[in-house]
Amino acid sequence: MSVAADALHSTARTTILSWGWRRAAIACGAGALSALAMAPFNAWPVLFLTFSVLVWLIDGAGHGRRGIITAAIAGWWFGFGYFVAGLYWIGNAFLVDPETFAPLMPLAVIGLPALLALFIAFGCALARLIWTTDWSRVLALALALTASEWLRGHILSGFPWNLFGYALAEPLAMAQIASVIGIWGMTFATIAVFASPAILIDDRNRTQRPWLPLALSLALLAANAAYGALRLDRNPTEFVDGVKLRLMQPNLQQDMKFNYAAKDAVVAKYLTLSDRATGPQTSGVRDATILIWPESAFPFFLTREPAELVKIAEFLPSHTTLLAGAVRAPNLSPAVRPTRAYNSIYAINHDGDILSVYDKLHLVPFGEYLPFQTMLEKLGFQQLTKMQGGFIAGSRRSLMTIPGAPPMLPLICYEVAFSGQIVPDGARPGWIVNLTNDGWFGISTGPYQHLQQARLRAIEEGLPIVRNANTGISAVIDPLGRDVGHLALGQEAVLDSALPTALPPTIFSRWQHAPLAIMIVIAALVVFVRRQRS
Repeated sequence: MSVAADALHSTARTTILSWGWRRAAIACGAGALSALAMAPFNAWPVLFLTFSVLVWLIDGAGHGRRGIITAAIAGWWFGFGYFVAGLYWIGNAFLVDPETFAPLMPLAVIGLPALLALFIAFGCALARLIWTTDWSRVLALALALTASEWLRGHILSGFPWNLFGYALAEPLAMAQIASVIGIWGMTFATIAVFASPAILIDDRNRTQRPWLPLALSLALLAANAAYGALRLDRNPTEFVDGVKLRLMQPNLQQDMKFNYAAKDAVVAKYLTLSDRATGPQTSGVRDATILIWPESAFPFFLTREPAELVKIAEFLPSHTTLLAGAVRAPNLSPAVRPTRAYNSIYAINHDGDILSVYDKLHLVPFGEYLPFQTMLEKLGFQQLTKMQGGFIAGSRRSLMTIPGAPPMLPLICYEVAFSGQIVPDGARPGWIVNLTNDGWFGISTGPYQHLQQARLRAIEEGLPIVRNANTGISAVIDPLGRDVGHLALGQEAVLDSALPTALPPTIFSRWQHAPLAIMIVIAALVVFVRRQRS
């Protein structure tokens, strides 16, 4: 037996027989290491080790009710390590106003991962319930964790951030399968493929040809990469005639972004930066047909500040439309001071007319509203945006019409994370605009993860995405996820770009989760048959 095989068997044996704090430490360490598979590291080969460790932990959990509980505990520690390492950056948002929110920072850095880890605990308990004694236990784990990840993405408004399937988002050729099976199908495939080395420790009496699952997994990865490379080669980036985009990334600090007293300085900075020449061949905003500013661009209600709206209108050329994020007051009398608001996107022309408005549908809990808002406000709590009563959710998903451009689908902030839920029924958009303010999270891994999710939505739907972030990363992404142009995190700059054309509807955009359902049914049948034979 080779040295590598000896080391593998020793690691597996140590993991299976571990107990108490050692078992918890192994699970937590494996979970934390798994976060390296996410952006910006994209070190997905690490999952060959960490998911194998998770299989061995469940192998060693025992049988019956005690085995299910033990597997759940191991799953919780794995999930806790994964979410602490992958979501630490959320704590930065509590340092924007440290006097108010710093004491609550442990709830974000420790409490949220502890809560999210319950989903992984459930997945491991479910896996132990349907566990087999041969290679098919890898499929049992994939079935159970895909179910728990699905629940994480939907329960209590959902938080599908850093789903395991994002491990296949880089290199770009690997991500093209999202156009067929979406991120949920990629999650199932990721778990099944990367857990396959766990079978190498099985003796021949337990699993014939224990090397076969790993060999098949490597073949699937290679076939997926080949399919993606072929798709990229056959679909070069093309552009919409006559549409010229200009993205303005102000890199505005949060204390200024929400300071009403700084309104004149903010607008002046936006106008000056938006007209900046980017080279000898550009002449500023006059080259653009669509100018785009980020989420919540103004520290005031735009329609209640006519002087600022006039400045913007006078600045815009006659052929240019502005898309800007803004906090929008409900339709109250100008004499009434609004206590609640919408998080919105305005389309504004050179006459200062509001051409259309989109109100954010999927609000961020604890950022834009509090669960049990009235009760928690009475106890002295408030969400990060300090909007009394919380933001108001929009009523429906709808397209926006921009002069001279295809119909546009607006998304604000993490609305782009919700696979299969972004495109409304009816008319298909020609492109997606995602405005966000990732300035809450500083120079961290969070904005890179957010960008990765936007890229997967482009591939799933076959639609280009134009992403404008206050502090970055702003980017123009074609419908196959290619980077047409971007601005770096923490950079104050503008980006000029043409608008990529959309592809015909993808398999995923037409059939949604049907391919995933087929995968789940086949895997469930295999697990059922193998359990009956064992």
